[in-house]
Amino acid sequence: MQFDQVSVNKKANVFFDGKCVSHTVTLPSGERKSVGVILPSTLRFDLTTKEVMEVVDGAAYVSINGTPEQAFTAGQSWTVEAGGYFVIRAEQAVHYVCHFG
Repeated sequence: MQFDQVSVNKKANVFFDGKCVSHTVTLPSGERKSVGVILPSTLRFDLTTKEVMEVVDGAAYVSINGTPEQAFTAGQSWTVEAGGYFVIRAEQAVHYVCHFG
């Protein structure tokens, strides 16, 4: 439930008028992740790199590259390749970790 010995960017990443807010963390290995929350909304993310989205708390309803929506809850994740997209629908706050690459 935590990352040890990381660097954290102090400035938040704020997207979609504050409906998605995250902080970038860098692990000792140089691996980069973001830890954040998506507030109730429906948002589309167009990706330039591969991302694995891990739900930490809440429930997310996700369509990947136009596929039928699927539910993801705490402990579950989905993967989207570079150049793809996903649409996430959150009915409550969804806490997540985004693993890049």
